[in-house]
Amino acid sequence: MEIRVLRYFLTVVREQSITKAAEVLHITQPTLSRQLAQMEEEIGVRLFERGSRKITLTNEGLLLRRRAEEILQLVDKTEKELIEQDEQIEGKITFGCGELGSVQLLPDFFKSFHEKYPLVTFDIYSATADYVKEQMDRGLVDIGLLLEPIDIEKYDFIRLDIKERWIVVMRPDCPLAQKEYVTAKDLSELPLIMPRRLKVQSELASWFGDYYGSLNVLFTSNLNTNAAVMVSRGLGYSIVIEGMMPFWDQSKITYRPLYPSLTATSVLAWKRGQPFSLATTKFIKHIKCLLGMD
Repeated sequence: MEIRVLRYFLTVVREQSITKAAEVLHITQPTLSRQLAQMEEEIGVRLFERGSRKITLTNEGLLLRRRAEEILQLVDKTEKELIEQDEQIEGKITFGCGELGSVQLLPDFFKSFHEKYPLVTFDIYSATADYVKEQMDRGLVDIGLLLEPIDIEKYDFIRLDIKERWIVVMRPDCPLAQKEYVTAKDLSELPLIMPRRLKVQSELASWFGDYYGSLNVLFTSNLNTNAAVMVSRGLGYSIVIEGMMPFWDQSKITYRPLYPSLTATSVLAWKRGQPFSLATTKFIKHIKCLLGMD
């Protein structure tokens, strides 16, 4: 498959018409139809259902659309990075992170770097650690803000001096809100919202001890904000990293720390052996200097 033909394919998908797509691409309709037919023949599957008014994608076409978007995103990113090498440092650094307390360090990192390299911009991609690492492995995210443990054979990293604390999110009018902290026994018979990640569940299982096997887990969730909506409606108690909770409206939702305390360390990580843009390379070096590591 040629990159050019993938762009043709996505234009047809967007316009839902070969005729309209040909106009956008400034090529003839027969030429575009022939290119698409050759691609279907090359792949060996049918990509379109051609109707009288518009075309729709087959299941194979839907898969190709998703992969084509990823491929072209990576191609565009690579082209920009190659151009940057011999010019004044500019470009975009893609940063993946979850709802962690250590996000509060990022503004100072970004601000001081932007003062040195004003043409560099940042793209913040918010997701769970699994999705951030998946995008890093594909080369679509440059640097990730993640919780330890980290695969040291796969990633290089900088350990940050912030402890991420596990808490229980609750309504301010519930009995647990009167406590200074929450124990495993306090939660043992309550409806809970647990993190979706299996590795995190294993850590919490160790903290709960003997209570874990009989917990009433009503939901699992991969984003704290969505879980907080369930909490606010009285559906359960959410166990999450404290993260951005101090910035939320405490009159609607509040939280208490776990006891014994359960914490995790966050790191800035990037794919080992990955060829980065000059801007990203400079940013990593900049952070090391700020943290006294270089």
